[in-house]
Order: sequence, then structure tokens, then C-alpha cells
Amino acid sequence: MANYTAADVKALRERTGSGMLDCKKALDEAEGNVEKAVELLRVKGLKGVAKREGRTTTNGLIAAKVDGRKGYLIELACETDFVAKNERFIELAEQVLTAVAEVGAADLAAAVAAPVEGKTVEDLITDVSAIIGEKLELRRLTQIEADRFAVYLHRTSPDLPPQLGVLVGYAGDDSETAHSIAQHISFADPQYLTREEVPADQVDNERRLAEETARNEGKPEQAISRIVEGRLNGFFKTVVLPDQEYARDHKLSIAQVLKDSGLTVNAFARFRVGQ
Repeated sequence: MANYTAADVKALRERTGSGMLDCKKALDEAEGNVEKAVELLRVKGLKGVAKREGRTTTNGLIAAKVDGRKGYLIELACETDFVAKNERFIELAEQVLTAVAEVGAADLAAAVAAPVEGKTVEDLITDVSAIIGEKLELRRLTQIEADRFAVYLHRTSPDLPPQLGVLVGYAGDDSETAHSIAQHISFADPQYLTREEVPADQVDNERRLAEETARNEGKPEQAISRIVEGRLNGFFKTVVLPDQEYARDHKLSIAQVLKDSGLTVNAFARFRVGQ
């Protein structure tokens, strides 16, 4: 006779993210001891970690942490939305962020090597992967240094953790406007902070396409140069943050909003799960 209840199975499933049948089998083998059942799921799960390496991780969450003059944004990935909203998976993201901040990791290599609970972040992720039964990975990390930070995390579904996140490093005192800039970035998805950051070959290609289009449209030769520059400016408005129209007021550019509020954006990052 089973010496555990349906509530125990449900609690074990919520704690580990493992399937219902796996949780029942683990509790059977552990004679109702929840902690032993967790360990059994972990041991059995470790055997399948290598088999899961080829799987795709299209779900997960975005999380952020500010620690002094450094801000961090991460994407922690998993296979299913069921695991994405699992409490252990969400807790794992917080553990990773804390470990990353403690060592000041600036890239993935440093992040996965960061110590946590007597092991590395990479080992911790492997252990949780074994218990949950899905491939988990720290897919992306960025570190920004600045005087102040604005963080915006967006839930695309009310029952899931944030799937979209923005971190903005800035100087200035208008935190409300800085937060609205972070929200704007989440919507407008700029790629660069200045025009100078746009790769020269990308600019040259846009200029070439604009010129070819103008000629194919039969525009007067003397007007082509002006038309090309106008279309190139239009391109910059799609990829360069200060050139973009402010999402809250299309009559204003982000450059004007920053000037009016006395803000200077030093750097920004935008992550969306699976992109």
C-alpha cells in the first residue's frame, strides 16, 4: 500500500518538474520519503542528460539583476513552457544571477564557471536538468556597467515568467523616463546605440539598395542622391535607438526625449526567449 498521498505526488511534481508517473515511481521506490524521491529522480535524470543534448530549448525565461554599477541580463532556456513556469526552474535563474554577480561575469564562459553551492553554475544547471528531465541551458548573458539602470521584464503570458527583458545602463536622474525608454526598447527592438556602431558593410548595402530602387522607380538623376540619403535615414530610424520615434509620442525622437530628460544611455540589451 502506498505510504504517500496524491498531494505528495503533486508537490513532488511541482518541486522537480518531473512527470506525474516518474514522481509516483520515485515515491514508491523511496517508500514515501520525499527527499529520497528527489534524489532518485536526480540520479535517474543524470543518466539521460547526454541524451538530451541534441534537443532544442525554445522556452525559458529572461531575468535581470543589478549589483552596484553592474547590471546583468540572462536567458535561461528549457524545452517546454511547463518547465519554464516551474518554481525550481525560476529559482535556478535566481541562483545563476546571484552567482554571476558575485564573480562579475562578463560572458558565458565566466558565468558557467562561477561557483555556487560548492559546484559551478554549469554543474548546478546539469543537476536541475537531471531532476526536471529536460535540457536546460544558460543561453545568453550580458553585463552592462553604468551609474544607474532601468530594467523592464515583460510577461507575454500571465502564467509564464518574463519572456522578454530589457536592461538599460544610463546616467541621469529621471528614472521614470529611463524606465519608459526600456519599455520602448522592448517594443521597437533597436540594434545599435549610435549610427557609428552599425557595420559599414550593412550601411553600404542599404545605400546600394536605396540607389537601385530609386533608379528602378525612374527618379531624376539629380534627385537620386537626396532620395538615397533620405531612405538611409529611414533605415537608421529602424535600428538606431536615438533615431527611433518614441513609442509614447511619435512626434518625438528618442534623442529628443533623452535630451529633454537629461539622460544619457550608455548601453542597453534586449533578450527575448528563443530569439
